[in-house]
Amino acid sequence: MAGYQHRFGRDLEAMSRRLIDDVTLGWEELGTDLLAGAPPALVPALTGGQHWPSRQLGRLITADGTPPMRMTVTEESVEEQDLHWGYILRQQGIEVISLLHADIGPVVGWDTDPRTAFSDHPAAWSAPPLAPARRPSRNTSPRSAPVISAIRATTPRPATRR
Repeated sequence: MAGYQHRFGRDLEAMSRRLIDDVTLGWEELGTDLLAGAPPALVPALTGGQHWPSRQLGRLITADGTPPMRMTVTEESVEEQDLHWGYILRQQGIEVISLLHADIGPVVGWDTDPRTAFSDHPAAWSAPPLAPARRPSRNTSPRSAPVISAIRATTPRPATRR
């Protein structure tokens, strides 16, 4: 949320290019560099004062020696690869999918306060319409820095008429 609101200036296309199109395979970790441009008090509230860079997945070696490729998530691959979460960038916000519990998930709106605390229990994200959130406390810092793993994110394109 903070990256969208501040670093990318609410430009979903720019954020999608950085997080999806310009990455070779995927992200090992999204870092505090995504908080560039955020108000000074917001960064320590989100990170506990820590700073770390975003890191793409390193060199991967496949069992058969073929070059690694971006993956397509299927029901079978979720179970095979022990995937738990999926994130889809949408015009109205981020759809968060608990892959072990549902095929769709609630959308967290782009205007959501980045300090909002969300449940990390997968069953809480099983179905829309509401994301399991609590209002942020101005005096509360997060328990730990979040680690975000993008499994498959797409930005739906508007349909065109021919």
